[in-house]
Amino acid sequence: MKRSILIAGTHSGVGKTTVSMGIMAALRRRGLNVQPYKVGPDYIDPSHHRAICGRPSRNLDTFMMGEDGVQSCMKNTYTNADIAVVEGVMGLFDGMESTEIASSAHVAKCMDIPVLLVVNVHGMSRSTAALVKGYSEFDSGVRIAGVVLNRVGSPRHKSMIVDVLGDMPVVGALPRNQNISVPSRHLGLHMAEEQDYDVDMLADFIEENIDLDAVLAIAEEPKIPETIEKYKSSVEADVTIGIALDHVFCFYYEDMFDAFRRAGAEIKFFSPLEGEVPDVDGLYFGGGYPELHISELEKSKTTHKLKDFSAEGMPIYGECGGLQYLGKSYEIDGRVYKMADLFPSETFQTKRLQALGYTRGYADSPLFKGEMRGHEFHYSLTDCAPDSRFAYTMQRGKGIVDGKDGIYEHNSLASYMHAHPATFPVNEFVEMCRKYNRS
Repeated sequence: MKRSILIAGTHSGVGKTTVSMGIMAALRRRGLNVQPYKVGPDYIDPSHHRAICGRPSRNLDTFMMGEDGVQSCMKNTYTNADIAVVEGVMGLFDGMESTEIASSAHVAKCMDIPVLLVVNVHGMSRSTAALVKGYSEFDSGVRIAGVVLNRVGSPRHKSMIVDVLGDMPVVGALPRNQNISVPSRHLGLHMAEEQDYDVDMLADFIEENIDLDAVLAIAEEPKIPETIEKYKSSVEADVTIGIALDHVFCFYYEDMFDAFRRAGAEIKFFSPLEGEVPDVDGLYFGGGYPELHISELEKSKTTHKLKDFSAEGMPIYGECGGLQYLGKSYEIDGRVYKMADLFPSETFQTKRLQALGYTRGYADSPLFKGEMRGHEFHYSLTDCAPDSRFAYTMQRGKGIVDGKDGIYEHNSLASYMHAHPATFPVNEFVEMCRKYNRS
């Protein structure tokens, strides 16, 4: 039987990422095949999941994907695995504004996945029972099947809390441990390839303080409607798309790669940081950290080739970090760096967060048409020439300027919006690449 468990927290910073990664690592060490998932539009946590589990982590997001999209993703990616471990986002019930949409609870309800609630008990004892009772009874459609206590002060502290929780299973109690942490920076945790924490130490910590057998006993098979179909098999590739992938461009949904392949595209990964110029029919630049490697990008052979590719009609798509890179320049700490110059835009790094949250835009341009859903998260502003053309009118989110996003020239387009394949026009982009290939 396939099993699943969703690990949620009472609020952000409670320790659910440490618990999620630790349980994944400990189960893997037991020889189980673990399929990881992450609630919400997150790229960084999934990179750690993948490093631990040895298989891609998938995002489950009811705003960007809809309930059926979340169910379809799990049905189609939960193969050859013994257990699915889903890491939640924020607090269990925190969704868009005052709704449940995009919350961990919403995902759990979609497939009736049992929830393991992580509670930071530092500074309280009996009050833990009131907190857990409130979470357990707030929504009858969410099943809290067990609790992990974090930052427990002593065995006596743990005993007091276990006593007052009564019938609610406490499957683990983690003592305070300053050595168990993952470094972070302005866009969140460091990516997995930059990790400087000890996975074995993390697994040891979980094994010593969480009853994994109890976790496995709580986990249940997700309930997915039979009407949810399997994905169509990837067709034979007749077009090649180059995807920038290195320490700069590293924010991608694994589902986007799969969608390109199903549409008939072969994917060729390349590194602008290394100056690589792939022989392809289209290019895709995801988000990431151009600001950390800006000097190398300014000198890169890739940077100097892109303007000609765009003028020739090659389809080129970029988002967030890709937007910053594909514009004319990027100013950081008073110094201006020349970028690829596909668009008449200048980006300025800021000290303050400029946009964070879900986005929804309507595309009405020669390149794309229809609704697009995604999210934005950036510490920069982008100024565009007065005659710049924008593909998206934003119904939700900030975009580049005045409710517009998706600046485009020729067959090149870049936006602050990080798109999800559930609404991104994958087939249209692949067809553009196909036509360019034939021209």
